[in-house]
Amino acid sequence: MEILQLETFLAVATYGGFHRAAEALRISQPAVSARISTLEEALGARLFEREHGKFSLSLAGKALRPHAEQVLRQVAVARQAVEDLDIRVLPYTFEHALRLFGLPLHHSDPFDRQIIAQALAEKIPVVSPDQKFGFYEGLKIIW
Repeated sequence: MEILQLETFLAVATYGGFHRAAEALRISQPAVSARISTLEEALGARLFEREHGKFSLSLAGKALRPHAEQVLRQVAVARQAVEDLDIRVLPYTFEHALRLFGLPLHHSDPFDRQIIAQALAEKIPVVSPDQKFGFYEGLKIIW
């Protein structure tokens, strides 16, 4: 069971059909059908009843809906918690760090790395020369 499958399930249930759910999700109708089919297979139950042109949730679909809604609410809360940290972690090589801070690129041996780490520490107060990772305003430098 995947988040996209649950989002698709709720879209189909909310919009009352695969076509309208596909439009709302901005994906193709076959993609919606495939996600629902895979979810039904994983659960071992049909989630929708299709009789005489009517489309509705099956008993399994009715049982799943509140749990799917709860999962997606929790996913939204988790995403928001990470976004609230306002940390963007971007991996940089040692050379990227040199370029980023305008330092000479010819320093590459271990002794020179100490000198550069010291220079970085002066530009980024939270980085000490012996740290492998430095964080500054959400930037992660790896060398």
